[in-house]
Amino acid sequence: MNRPWNRLARGCAVLACAVATALAVPTAPAGAADAASFDVLVFSRTAGFRHDSIPAGIDALRSLGTDGDFTVTATEDPTAFTAGNLAGYEAVVFLSTTGDVLDGGQQDALQAYVDAGGGYVGVHAAADTEYDWPYYGQLVGAWFKSHPAIQQATVVNEDRSHPATAHLDPTWTRTDEWYNYRTDPRASVHVLQSLDESSYSGGEMAGDHPITWCHPQGLGRSFYTGLGHTAESYADPAFRALLLGAVRYAAGQATADCAPPAGGAGLSR
Repeated sequence: MNRPWNRLARGCAVLACAVATALAVPTAPAGAADAASFDVLVFSRTAGFRHDSIPAGIDALRSLGTDGDFTVTATEDPTAFTAGNLAGYEAVVFLSTTGDVLDGGQQDALQAYVDAGGGYVGVHAAADTEYDWPYYGQLVGAWFKSHPAIQQATVVNEDRSHPATAHLDPTWTRTDEWYNYRTDPRASVHVLQSLDESSYSGGEMAGDHPITWCHPQGLGRSFYTGLGHTAESYADPAFRALLLGAVRYAAGQATADCAPPAGGAGLSR
């Protein structure tokens, strides 16, 4: 698959690009392994509630990268969000970020990166982030509203063809913190998983409760899952496989039909 956000070829004329290809030094993050096929930036800055599971999430993503042939650069420094730096990554993961974590220029850099072909993955509290930035609300799909106590619930795997969910059975019983969202995103995203609100207490979405979804964003790709509150989640092979599929999709390494139910027929980035 030819990624539109190609860190070397982007913006080059054909002849200039051929010369650059011969002379350029790869722009992978410092310390990246030469054999890695793609690079991922994991951002976990918090300006509100901070999840104790963030270190476990970073460790899990690094382990998945070792096995899955990608490098992980973890940071809480918002100055990483510049056009030049983001060009070195195929995907950016917002790992339980909270609150206002980027300034205006950094927001512009992330928006330009995704809309030009980059990938975004939001995990759990990524939906509790950047409430005053309308583009981010579109990117993540829905903002956090509330949650009940951590408890067991039944996840309905609505689409098991996506690389993030292909390993799962039609339903999946697990324990997590189940977010309610301010809006139901179903009309504007492709829902992969939803919650059976009859299986737990505290669901507030009138029986239609998406919890994991994806959608094209400009020329790029967006994936979000509300799972991942608990540290134990990141030791669960099934959840780790979901994360791996999410990252591979967002990075353009695996295709999937993420078209929303209307207005996006045929999109499969």
